Amino acid sequence: MPSPRPTPTDGLPSARWFKSSHSGGQGLECVEAAFLAAGRTAVRDSKEPGGPVLVFAADAWEAFLGGVKGRDGL
Repeated sequence: MPSPRPTPTDGLPSARWFKSSHSGGQGLECVEAAFLAAGRTAVRDSKEPGGPVLVFAADAWEAFLGGVKGRDGL
């Protein structure tokens, strides 16, 4: 499974970003995601919306979520 590569946000003009339900309410650790074509998922730091974006293939995103859900009772 290849690693996600940083992508400029301007390369995803049609992405509809949403904040993670687990992001902090004080704006200090906010992560945004967007579902893309072909089952891919993009992730970025909401404090830097023009910064780099990680784009995960569907299988890589599922593996990431499985790892996160296994921690801290999420």
